[in-house]
Amino acid sequence: MQEPILHINHHSDVPKYQQIITSITDAISDNRLSQGSILPSVNAIVNGYKVSRDTVFKAYSILKENGVVDAVPNKGYFVAADTRKILLVLDTFKAYKEVLYHAFKNNLPDNVIADVQFHHYNIENFKTIIQNSVGKYYKYIVMNFNHPDVKKTIAKLNSEKLLQIDWNIHTTSNANYVCQDFGKSFYDAISEAIQIFKKYKRIDFIYPSFTDHPIETVTYFEKFCKEHDIDFQILKEPQKFEIEKHVAYISVSDRMLGRFLEQCTSKGFVLGKDIGILSYNETPMKKFINSGISVISTDFKALGTHAARFISEKEPIQLYIPTSLILRQSL
Repeated sequence: MQEPILHINHHSDVPKYQQIITSITDAISDNRLSQGSILPSVNAIVNGYKVSRDTVFKAYSILKENGVVDAVPNKGYFVAADTRKILLVLDTFKAYKEVLYHAFKNNLPDNVIADVQFHHYNIENFKTIIQNSVGKYYKYIVMNFNHPDVKKTIAKLNSEKLLQIDWNIHTTSNANYVCQDFGKSFYDAISEAIQIFKKYKRIDFIYPSFTDHPIETVTYFEKFCKEHDIDFQILKEPQKFEIEKHVAYISVSDRMLGRFLEQCTSKGFVLGKDIGILSYNETPMKKFINSGISVISTDFKALGTHAARFISEKEPIQLYIPTSLILRQSL
C-alpha cells in the first residue's frame, strides 16, 4: 500500500499549514510525488484531515510562491517541478567564506536552488531569518554563532533537515554538523611550528575587541605558550596596536593583518626575519601577499563540499574538517 502523502499531527506544536508543506516537500524529495503529480484537493484535505480551508489554502499558497506547486482552474493543484529550495545562512561574506560558498554551490544537485542570507552576528536578524523560513525549505544549512538565543531559535527547525556548519556551538548530541575545531586542532597545528616560533622573543596573539572569533582559540594559544615556556601577550585593543621587532604575531582578523603589513612597510621590517606573522583563515590572495603569508586554516572547500553532500544524501553527518598549518615566508 502506498504511503499517504500527508501527515498531520493535531497534537503537534508545528502549525498545520507547515505540516502540509513539509509532507508535500518530503514526498517530492522521496520521489513519491514527481513533476505533474496531482495533489489532494482542498476539500479532500479539509474533510480527510479535519483542518480548515484557510489552513490548506495557506499551505498551497506558500508552496506556489516557492515554485513547488501550481494550480489549474477547475482542476486543482499539481507538482510544478521537482526543484528543491534550500536555505544557506552565513555570518558574513569574507574571502574565505567565498571559497566555502562556491564549493557548496558547485556540488549541489542540478534541481536544488539555494537562497543565501547573512546574519552578521546580529541575533534579531538571525531570529527573523529562521522564523521566516520555518517549513519553507527542503533543508537548512546554518552557520552558528555565540549567543544564548541561538539554540532555541534553531530548535524551531526540523533537526533532520538542519546542518550546522563552521562552529560546533549550540548543537545537540544528535545534531548534524560539519565544523572546524577552534581548540585542540589549532593547538596541534601551531605545535608544528614550535621551532620557528622559538626564534622570536615573544608571540603576540591579536584578538581585537571587535572580533567574533571563538575565544577557545585564545585559551589553547595560552596553553601552548605556557607548556613550551614561550613569552606571550594577548592584544585586544586595536587602537593601541603597534608592532615590535623580533616578535611573532598571530592574527584572527584580516583587518588587523592589513594594519600589521602597513606598519611593517613603514618601519622597514622584513617578514620572516625581523618580524613574523601567522594569519587565521586561508584566502586565495594570501599566498601572493609579501611573498606569502603563513596561515592556519581549515579547508573551506572541503567544508562546503561536505555541506552540499548533506543536501543530496539522507544519512546524518557529524564531521570535523581538520585545521592545517601552511608555512610561507612571513613566519
